[in-house]
Amino acid sequence: MNQKVRQRFCELLGEERVLTDEPMSRHTTFRIGGPADYFLLPENYESISGIIKICTEENLPYFILGNGSNLLVSDSGYRGVIIQLYRNMGEITVEGTEIRASSGALLSAIAAAAKNASLTGFEFAGGIPGTLGGAAVMNAGAYGGELKDVLKEVTAMTREGEILHIPAEKLEMGYRTSIIKKAGYIVLEAVISLKKGNQEEIKAYMRELTERRTSKQPLEYPSAGSTFKRPEGYFAGKLIMDSGLRGYRVGGAQVSEKHCGFVINTGNATAADVVQLMKDVSQKVQEQFGVVLEPEVKFLGEF
Repeated sequence: MNQKVRQRFCELLGEERVLTDEPMSRHTTFRIGGPADYFLLPENYESISGIIKICTEENLPYFILGNGSNLLVSDSGYRGVIIQLYRNMGEITVEGTEIRASSGALLSAIAAAAKNASLTGFEFAGGIPGTLGGAAVMNAGAYGGELKDVLKEVTAMTREGEILHIPAEKLEMGYRTSIIKKAGYIVLEAVISLKKGNQEEIKAYMRELTERRTSKQPLEYPSAGSTFKRPEGYFAGKLIMDSGLRGYRVGGAQVSEKHCGFVINTGNATAADVVQLMKDVSQKVQEQFGVVLEPEVKFLGEF
């Protein structure tokens, strides 16, 4: 940790928004990860732009973090700057049939705002444990819905600090990808376009999806959600189950017995445990079925 760099961040954000050697296990849903050199909590566009400027001048790598729901951080942590856009940037505003939300807004909070305003179309996202920014980068989806179905536009920042307003049709959204991901843009906010609906029906559908999720997914354990992408023509969880790997363990990491598509932290898993388990699972599935499983989880730090 460089005191001069820390001082620059403190002058920009204030002492209370600059953490050093911050354990990333506190900021990922996996509850795994070593310390980040700098962990910053900006509150507005200007401070994000200022952070990027300092990182560029000091030749520091940076990573944009939401609530860490799709992320495995190395046991040795991250030698660089974590910029968290989460509750510090989580505003949600309903404007007619549209919802404008900052990148740190939780999808569950946006779904609740839509329900309260009797707007339908966002129910599918109510149980996805991520933020809008991460969802836009990855085109998050569940239960037959994807963000691209309801996204109208995204406001993003380039690495040079330029602010872009990108209409949905220019975002090149596909399965777990988008132009935002390819270009390395930072999502600042987005507009979601919904339809007027019946509030009781919206509530009932959201309840039904919650029950399906609770009954089928190991929500009682820390995890990063679906560990592998869905291979063309297959389901990752079924391939893993059919390979005889239900409950398979490496250290504190385990293939969930409830849903084989999830790798869970049973209490003391390390990132090394998870990586080894993923390798073992991929190898066995490829041997048995000739299908290559690609990670859906993102990796951060040295592996």
